[in-house]
Amino acid sequence: MEGEWVLMVTAKVPSNISVIKYWGKRNEALILAVNESISITLDLDHLCATTTVAVSPKFEKDRLWLNGKEMSLSSDRYQNTLREIRSRGDNFEDDEKGIKIMKEDWMRLHFHIASHNNFPTGTGLASSAAGFACLVFALAKLMNVKDDMSQLSTVARLGSGSACRSLHGGFVKWVLGKDEKKGKDSFAIQLEDEKHWEDLVILIAVVSSQQKEISSAKGAPLTVATSPFLHYRAKEVVPKRIVEMERAIQSRDFATFAKLTCADSNQFHATCLDTSPPLFYMNDTSHRIINCVEKLNRHEGVPQGAYTYDAGCNGFLFARDRKAAALLLQRLLYYFPPNPDTDLSSYILGDKSILKDAGLENINDVEKLPAPPEIQDEVPAQRFRGNISYFICTRPGPGPVMVSDQGQALLDPVTGFPK
Repeated sequence: MEGEWVLMVTAKVPSNISVIKYWGKRNEALILAVNESISITLDLDHLCATTTVAVSPKFEKDRLWLNGKEMSLSSDRYQNTLREIRSRGDNFEDDEKGIKIMKEDWMRLHFHIASHNNFPTGTGLASSAAGFACLVFALAKLMNVKDDMSQLSTVARLGSGSACRSLHGGFVKWVLGKDEKKGKDSFAIQLEDEKHWEDLVILIAVVSSQQKEISSAKGAPLTVATSPFLHYRAKEVVPKRIVEMERAIQSRDFATFAKLTCADSNQFHATCLDTSPPLFYMNDTSHRIINCVEKLNRHEGVPQGAYTYDAGCNGFLFARDRKAAALLLQRLLYYFPPNPDTDLSSYILGDKSILKDAGLENINDVEKLPAPPEIQDEVPAQRFRGNISYFICTRPGPGPVMVSDQGQALLDPVTGFPK
């Protein structure tokens, strides 16, 4: 096993957005949730973490670089995750490179880890979910771990609860489990793959890229400790919603999906307000986006859109199809136009073809948008220029993938240090 070799793999794992929320743990050490949750995995091309992991006998300690900056690995969630994945490593041999690693060697070898998100970190866009899921997936490939994705999700869960859901594509459920000692039955399962509901369009309104004042890791335990409403929700409300949401996803029933998604988001933020001291994650722009969606739905008579917010001010909006997504984008750009010198192609990221669907080619088309019919009696209509930083148009996406192109690796294949 001795030598100067470096063994390295790179992977990409998508972010996910929950439609039935997870907030708070019944076991902090094992990260066992107080209730089950359901999420949608987002398209890899639009929101993902890329992670390169390397191992070498010449590495002196585990090291992590996140978005180009070296970070400490001393926290419990990193240590617990690394300890657990090391225990699952298997024998590995590469005759061509002269590398032979026995399963017991993984406990004493050190890793270099470099990770990058293609979206803002710590802003309510599930960056920790993508990051920890990618770390676990990449290390599992490096270490020849034989576990399936659901088994691996119990390891990712030790880093970030929501991370367990990013190891599957499409529509995913985090099962509550009953094993209170080791949490082995609290894992993620795929309900449907990403092709199940191809009409669904997701618009993300990035209100702010600034890190939130109180992180989820700090806020959620406070809610568990001080909010009676959270415990009522977990016991009485969520179990019924889980069943209803599974049924809505299976039958592609957008009206029920929208009703449940909006209600659960609002109730989650109500538990934040019920926390002592209260937690404020949304802002005035978040509330105006909600109002925009609600007005559109009332005007159309049947739900065209839905909204959900994680612990942040950035909105995740769902449209029943491309036509509804175009209507929704037109309204959002009317209410929240970008500054006049904005290049529209840099304001709408991800699937830019949505601009053509909405009949928009440039900023002049945005300025010419008429007032939505549902507010034409409101004179003058309020507009909030520049309040949304940009939009991302995306869709349900597949799960983790390996990256074979060495040019995309974040570590040097010879030194094992960041490029």
